[in-house]
Amino acid sequence: MTDLLGLGALPRIPAASRPRITPGDAGSGIVHLGLGAFHRAHQAVFTEDAMAAAGGDWGIVGVAPRSVTVLDSLRAQDGLYSVTTLAAEGRSTRVIGAHSGLMHAAGDPDAVVALLADPAIRIVTLTVTEKGYRLDPATGRLLLDDELRGDLESERPPRTVPGLLIRGLAARRRADAGPIALVSCDNLPANGHRMRGLVDYLAAATSQSDWVRDNVTFPGTMVDRIVPASTAETRAVAYDELGVRDEAALFAEPYSAWVIEDDFPAGRPAWEQAGAVLTDDPRPWERLKLRSLNGVHSAIAYLGALAGRETIAESLRMPGMSAAVRRFIAEDIAPSLTPPPGVDTVQYGEEVLHRFANPAMEYRTVQVAMDGSQKLPPRVLHTIIDRRAAGATPRWGTMVVAAWMRFAGGATDDGRPLPLNDPLASRIRARLAAAPATPNGVVDALLGLDTVFAPELAGDDTVRQLLVDWLTEFDKHGVEATLAGVR
Repeated sequence: MTDLLGLGALPRIPAASRPRITPGDAGSGIVHLGLGAFHRAHQAVFTEDAMAAAGGDWGIVGVAPRSVTVLDSLRAQDGLYSVTTLAAEGRSTRVIGAHSGLMHAAGDPDAVVALLADPAIRIVTLTVTEKGYRLDPATGRLLLDDELRGDLESERPPRTVPGLLIRGLAARRRADAGPIALVSCDNLPANGHRMRGLVDYLAAATSQSDWVRDNVTFPGTMVDRIVPASTAETRAVAYDELGVRDEAALFAEPYSAWVIEDDFPAGRPAWEQAGAVLTDDPRPWERLKLRSLNGVHSAIAYLGALAGRETIAESLRMPGMSAAVRRFIAEDIAPSLTPPPGVDTVQYGEEVLHRFANPAMEYRTVQVAMDGSQKLPPRVLHTIIDRRAAGATPRWGTMVVAAWMRFAGGATDDGRPLPLNDPLASRIRARLAAAPATPNGVVDALLGLDTVFAPELAGDDTVRQLLVDWLTEFDKHGVEATLAGVR
């Protein structure tokens, strides 16, 4: 008898922790690209709860685009894994059985293309991070690199997510498999609109625009749940709670939200019965979350990491940190957007800070700080652009950007190394190495990253001076002392 989580082990785990549906009995109606922690603790949970409440053959075929680490763990466990919800008052663990299949796109892309042509598949969801879409973070335009060109101009198996999608749609058209919804669940502004633009471009390049227009929809979404990276502690807690090993175990916060544009031509799970919000327009929710939650998350991560703090909750306890991010929310973010009806942006920000302060959630600052060149535009730079267009001086938004610039230098304020895990890492390092190691030099070097900073920011003397002023303060006093002076 194995002590590994799997179908055979389900009778031995506590009844309250077992899946809410019978794994494998739900058919397959959804393909999901991206088997990361967020999808497994968010969309998969909503979908299992929807099937438990209202039925339907909406099992998820999970597709790992490249890495096999999580895929191998899930395969060994019959697609099962656990999510432990961590609250200040305690924890609870449940096993998720929403995945009806598992595939590896890089290992067998043609099989994934064939799956996308299956009439049983009516929805494709994606969590492939910003860089997976091959979109320029500053402009939102498609980046036509050699791999994507190869997907469009040759018959070789597709190697990119956009290439996989357009090949799958072409196969679906040939098979007359019916309409389908493509649903981005990544933190991109207007993610449904961007997905439509991406696919429309690819469809035009492959002569299938008419079919895509008539058969494919692109519902926009807003997704929200804090899901830290798994560690040995995550797996140890799962063993304590379940009595079996779970090599794909996850932690997550209690809060979870999903706002979805209700535009599904071939049906969908009853996600509203699992707590999701179905709406005609998710864009106000997207903007609120990107700026007021993700932007604040990035602010705390960069400032905390520079001050040598390991976690978001620990960083938030630094003197002056709460005051600084509250001013960021009230003075820069709130005036930059119109929130959904009935929502107050400042109050939403207070709820965000309460969630970030959860002592049970050890969300690491360097994890949140990853891929800053991709995350900064929608999370922070768009706020700054909107405030400048209104004639305002976005002091706190530029503080966040200055913290990212200092973080990109690769060291904490006391000289310890910081990782620059970013798709533009080589360009960032090269520009910094060629520039004077002064606030002016750093700002000019990094504002020159035209795939990060739009021309209206890079050429804005007020923004430039604010960045220089913040970096000067950080150089003189360090982040911790600078924040301690904020009231």
